[in-house]
Amino acid sequence: MSTDRRLLEAHQEAVRSLLTPMFESLRATNPECVSVHASELLGRVTAREITTAIPLPPFDNSQMDGYAVSSTDVAGASPEHPVILALGYTTAAGDMPGAHMPRTASPIMTGAIIPHGADSVIPVEQTLPPKFPRLSRRGDPVPVGSVTVVSGAPSGQFVRRCGEDAAVGTPILTAGVRLTPARIGALAAAGCTTVQVLPRVRVLLCSTGDEIPSGAESRSSTATVQLELGKIHDANTPMLAAALREAGAEVDTLRCGDQAAALHAALTAASPGYDLIVTSGGISAGAFEVVREALAPLGAEFMSVAMQPGGPQGLGEITLAGSTIPVVSFPGNPVSAFISAECFVLPLLREHAGLASERPREQRQLAHDTKSPLDKLQVRRGRIEADGRVTLSGPGSHLLSELAAADVLVQLPLGQDTFPENTPVETWRIND
Repeated sequence: MSTDRRLLEAHQEAVRSLLTPMFESLRATNPECVSVHASELLGRVTAREITTAIPLPPFDNSQMDGYAVSSTDVAGASPEHPVILALGYTTAAGDMPGAHMPRTASPIMTGAIIPHGADSVIPVEQTLPPKFPRLSRRGDPVPVGSVTVVSGAPSGQFVRRCGEDAAVGTPILTAGVRLTPARIGALAAAGCTTVQVLPRVRVLLCSTGDEIPSGAESRSSTATVQLELGKIHDANTPMLAAALREAGAEVDTLRCGDQAAALHAALTAASPGYDLIVTSGGISAGAFEVVREALAPLGAEFMSVAMQPGGPQGLGEITLAGSTIPVVSFPGNPVSAFISAECFVLPLLREHAGLASERPREQRQLAHDTKSPLDKLQVRRGRIEADGRVTLSGPGSHLLSELAAADVLVQLPLGQDTFPENTPVETWRIND
């Protein structure tokens, strides 16, 4: 491992440079077609601009339950000068359009097509009586009775015009847009049955270490797995897999012990079909650093970044099973692995997935004095107090419960070792 420390920004740029060709290749790949009504469409990203082939709404329809009228028939209506109109046939949502006769009031329901000859709608509660009488739809007996109108209704009142939302040929969604529930609804309203979406990044996530239980022990269905002394539960695999999936990737997982040959063989067998390998553990300066031992001969580079936690890092393009694939390697301590993912890979995946690449950041004041290494950017976990200031947890890279309880991550910049109470620091939320 290099003894030179790389700055956080330099390593971020190195990871971006490594992964950019992968993202470009995915964008150039033939898009996937997914049904608008399929459950897996949520969160996907459009590969092409989508226009509507029909106007939205597709016809003039009523915004209210009420009476379709001709605005000229009720001009000047008031409580002092009411207008009495004979009842016409009723139009319900889904009915074919009918004809509206002059000097009548045609009952109409919300969403129903405006009958020919009517140009306005009066809500039923604004008539006398303020409720519907016995109604007749077309095919029923001729309607009887009348309704009293006590206010005018200008042309277009409570009418949703055809094409008011979108005319034929209007783009509903541009390329590169993440599909949310509202956007899926807009596609369905336009009659789209399938959507072309960008392929997701397929990530092979590999956690390493002899200390991680394997086999039947790791697959126990009991509520609490009993570990042998010297073993620990694998936090990195579920934590990083969840983070990668939240950022829009498809993730499969692999575990391996501390034998370089076994790791090389496992990755060679498992890697075909993936776009990216992410590893955790085995990249520091100690013995049995399995990832470094297995991947450095294949072209991966390992270095130290001037940050805490998360100093040891690795990246590169390696050849497995005859194909070249990018690999990004994180340290094994859980907090280090999480913060490494948050700083280096997740923003790029979010960007590809149509999400904001960076989480919103804000300045907050420290609730207490603290210290940080002068030669490192320290990323601490913090809780927001009632007064808006932030209380920091300890700096240890193993304090996963404190990460889980944190509201924000807090950056203490390189080049400063003392931070008095009320010092403004940059924070960003992680557990919303």
